[in-house]
This record gives sequence, C-alpha cells and structure tokens, in this order.
Amino acid sequence: METLCDRFPLHKAVFEGNLRKVSGCLRTCDIEERDVHGNTPLHLAVLLGHRECVYLLLAHGAPVKVKNNFGWSPLAEAISYGDRQMITSLLKKLKQQSREALEERRPQLTAALQELGDFYVEINWIFKAGYLYCQEYCHQILVKMDSTLVDFNDMKWQRGDLTFTFNGDAKVVSSSVDIDSFFLHCIRETVLCCVRQREKVFQRLRTEDTEAEIEEEVDLLMSSDIVSAMMSTKPITFSRSQAGWIWRADRTEMVGPYLSEVYSINGMMLISRKRREHLTEEDVVKNKALIDNLSKGGGNIMDSLPETSRRHSLHPPPKTGLTWDEYLLYDSERLPPIGRPMVLKEDKKNVKAHVAMSEEFPLSVDLILKVLEVVAPFKHFNKLKEFVAMKLPAGFPVRIEIPVFPTIIARVTFQDFKSCSNIPSSMFFIPRDYKEDPNRQSKRYSLCHLVE
Repeated sequence: METLCDRFPLHKAVFEGNLRKVSGCLRTCDIEERDVHGNTPLHLAVLLGHRECVYLLLAHGAPVKVKNNFGWSPLAEAISYGDRQMITSLLKKLKQQSREALEERRPQLTAALQELGDFYVEINWIFKAGYLYCQEYCHQILVKMDSTLVDFNDMKWQRGDLTFTFNGDAKVVSSSVDIDSFFLHCIRETVLCCVRQREKVFQRLRTEDTEAEIEEEVDLLMSSDIVSAMMSTKPITFSRSQAGWIWRADRTEMVGPYLSEVYSINGMMLISRKRREHLTEEDVVKNKALIDNLSKGGGNIMDSLPETSRRHSLHPPPKTGLTWDEYLLYDSERLPPIGRPMVLKEDKKNVKAHVAMSEEFPLSVDLILKVLEVVAPFKHFNKLKEFVAMKLPAGFPVRIEIPVFPTIIARVTFQDFKSCSNIPSSMFFIPRDYKEDPNRQSKRYSLCHLVE
C-alpha cells in the first residue's frame, strides 16, 4: 500500500539531491506536480540549493512561474537563496516560457479577433493622481493600442505616447528586419514600443534581452524586496447599490450611451507581502529612502533609481535538518524553513469598489477577455483582465473600480465602442520617418515586473 512518503518520487529524489534518481524519475513523473506544501520539484531544488537538479529540471521544462502554498515562485525562492547563477537561469527560463505560452494561445486569440471584426474602443482610466486615456483599434487579426501613459509606479506618472500592436500572423523577425515591415508588437517578439510623436522616435522591448541586460536585471532583483501583491477574490459578493435619501431604489446610471446597473463589490481585499532576508541593512535603508522620496514628490521613479552595483552570490543558508518523511508530515503553516529563514512583512487592506454592468454594450465579456490577453503584458491591463475574469453580474462591465496597486484604486470606463470598416493596415506599422531610440532603459521594464 502506497504511503504519503512514496507519493512524490521525483520530489524525494530532488530533496535528497540524487541527480541520477532525478533523471530516472523525469521519464515517468509529472514535473509540474505539487506536493503537500504546493512545492514543485523545482521549488525544492532551489530552496535546498541543489544547483545541478535546478539545471536538469529547467532543461526538461519545469515551470518557473507556478507558486507554492505560501505564494512564492521558484524565482522568488532563488532570490532569497542568493545564488546568482540560479537566479539568472530561472529568469531566462521564465522569459522563455512566457513567450512560449503566448505563442500557444495565438490560434485562440486570432480566432477571437476574427470573430470580433473591425472595431474601435476608447478606455479611460482615472487614478487619484491623473488619468490614462486609451484608444484601441482592431482590423482583422491586428490590434493597435494608443495610450497617453508610458508607466505609473509608486504614485508617479510617466506621461507620453505608448503604442503597441498585435499581429496574429506575425512571424519571428530578427533585429535587422526592414522597418517598413516591422510591427510594433508581434506574438513571438512581444515588443512594447514607446513612440514620442514630436521627436519621431520609438523604443521597443526586444523579445530576448542581451546578457548585459539580464545581468542588470539580476542585480536589481538581488538588491530589492521580493514582493507579491494579490487581490483576494474568494469572499467577494456583489450587491445592488442604492440611490435616494428617503425612498431608496436600485441605482442605475448612464455610462456614456449605455444604461447600466451599479453594484457594490463586497469583501475585496488586497494582500501585499514583502521579503527581505536576502538584503543587507544598507539595501533596506536605500530602498526605504527611495520609496520615501517618491511618496513625498521626489520626482520620476526612473530618475530616482540608484545605480545597482554587481551583486555577488550570498553565502548559502544552513542546511535543513528535516528528513523527507518529516518534511511531508509537517503542516504547511508550521513547516520549519528549508531555505533561508524568511523575513516577511504582510499587509492586508479591505477595498471598497463598484462596477456598472450594462446589457446594451455591443461586446461580450468572453470576447473582451480574448482582447485583454493580447494587451496583458501592459501590467495595468493584466489587472483588468484578472478582474473581468471573475464571475460578474449579467451584462458587460462598462465601468469598474479596480485596485492596481496596494494603495491605488483606478476607475476604468469603456467610453465608446464602434464597429468599423476599411481600417487601413498602414496604421499598424511604424511610420517610415520614425527612428529607433537605442536607449532601452531596461531597469524600467524589469521594475515593472517585480510585483507580478
């Protein structure tokens, strides 16, 4: 009869650091399986510092983004452990797997765009500190989004013109492709292109980073808090908002041209968690000074970022005294640390929010989710996608109050939607006279993903 200790042979081989057994188990075991604590074999290899097991698992496609019962991915655990080579390998694999996942979804996205037909939609985001206005066009299997915002971080706005495009039929292109045939965003080369109209220049985020850019991102990860922010949706309920002082009635509003029913969202909670066991006291002081400076109006976040020096691997944490059997039998909440002991700060905040639902809006929730899959790399749209994917009341969410940061609520309004005809394909290409700005500011892009 199989016991609990026999249920996870690949995990056990990794736990014991037996590379030969790991190799054998990979032929018959599920590399993505999670044990009683939610750890995959890759989690355990990282936590225990079994570097060769990490490389072998990555070579066989072990998932890097999956989280354990404690809410941490293998990359987060690698940052905590502090082995620079492991962090670099996991970061590269995470980027590769993200590209491959998007490529796998390409047929579904293309089919959804063809079903929608040609359209134009306006989306307005209002924050406490300003607003973001978006115009999105879709022609056959092409999507283009124009925005008035480049990025928003720590209460600071970066204003400008951001444009990116999705081409459902795009092929893999090289950096030497002629600019006349280069799309701002294609599926295998997910390119965020910031276009500055006055200067007629653009910047694009290439699919594959250079070694220098990877090294810089690793330096940033090793010198920053490990942050996880999530929106708890399990206890959420919807109730009709009421209007009137004496005679109360269900609240309805016109959102643009659409008659909408307004609902209160109850039980929404934002959970923010920070880990810093891998940081020095100097790191903590610098990071706190940076956040304080920004919160007091100290300028643009990119200008405030200190230059990161080359970070070396940390001394490994003490080896765990747990045996495999003991590890499995522990309750997750009482499990002793098997990696570096965690230094954790957790904040929970209840959020009041509302959503306006309209059955007159000419687009279904299922189809807008397909479109949001395209623009999800832009992190604010990823938050919107997660929200829309919840079980909402009947209709389409024409206006949503959505938390995008632990301290920031955004109001998102679908202001206009029009079916169009004869949208020219030329508007999805970079104009001939625009030149590429080679200054990528890779810190900006790596910083955008620290909380994800």
